Amino acid sequence: MKSVCKVAVELFTSGRTHSSASARRLGGEMCKELKTKVLRLLSPTSNGPCVHQQGQTDTIYGLACLAQNSEAVRKTYDIKGRNGHKPLAICVGEIQDIYKYCKVKVKDGLLGDLLPGPVTLVFERSQVLNTDLNPFTSLVGVRIPDDAFMRRLCQMCAEPLALTSANISSHTSTVAVQEFQELWPKLAVVVDGGPIGDHSRLGSTVVDLSVLGKYRIIRPGCALSSTVDVLEHKYGLSEDSGGEDEPLNSPPSTSRAETHNRR
Repeated sequence: MKSVCKVAVELFTSGRTHSSASARRLGGEMCKELKTKVLRLLSPTSNGPCVHQQGQTDTIYGLACLAQNSEAVRKTYDIKGRNGHKPLAICVGEIQDIYKYCKVKVKDGLLGDLLPGPVTLVFERSQVLNTDLNPFTSLVGVRIPDDAFMRRLCQMCAEPLALTSANISSHTSTVAVQEFQELWPKLAVVVDGGPIGDHSRLGSTVVDLSVLGKYRIIRPGCALSSTVDVLEHKYGLSEDSGGEDEPLNSPPSTSRAETHNRR
C-alpha cells in the first residue's frame, strides 16, 4: 500500500488538481529522507500560491496518516504528544465508504445532508477498521471534509485517513501552516491551502449517532445549530443526554491535511 506522502505526490503531478510547473518539480523531491517539503494548493487560474481556494476549508488544519497502518497511527500520536486514550477520527472520500468502516443506524439521506461538511459523525465501528486505531472504544468518528483535495486524497489511497489537529497536544488549533511550523521536521509533506477564512478554531461539530433514533452532541464545534436542525426537524431524532461517556470527547477535525510517510 502506498504511503499518504506518495499518493499526495501523484495527486499533485497527475493533473487532477491544479498545479504549476514549479509545484510538479517540488512533488518529485518532497519524499526525500529526513526532509519536509511544502506543497501549496493553487486556484484554477493562479500562477502562484493561492490564499483562498474555491470551496473554502470547513474546519482547521490537521495531521493525516493511513488509518489501516498501525505504525503510522502510532507515529501520529508521537508527533503530537497526544494521550493514547484520546481517539483519532477517520476521513473518507465518499459517503458509501462510511458503510464499510461504520455500522450506520440512520437514514441514508441524513449522511448526505450533513456531509461533506464541518461535521464528525460518530458510529459503532465495523470489524474492517484497524483494531489498533482507538482500541479503547467501540465507536469511531468519521468525516468527509468539504475540500476537494482531501476527498480526492482519500479516494486515491483507497482506505480511510486517520485525523488529528495539526498542533502539539493541548495547544491552540491552527488555521495557517506557519502556526504549526515546529512540527514540520517530523512530517514528510505539508500541504498549504492558505489561511482559513473565519479563524474560528472551533473544529467540526461532533455528534454521536450510534444509538438508534437518538443523537448526542460530543463537541459543539462550528456547525452546531445547522446540524441539530437537520437531526431534529428533518429526521426526528431526539437528544440523548444519558448513557456512558465514551472516550470521544475531543475527536480531531480537518479539511486540509499535513501528511507523514508510512515508514
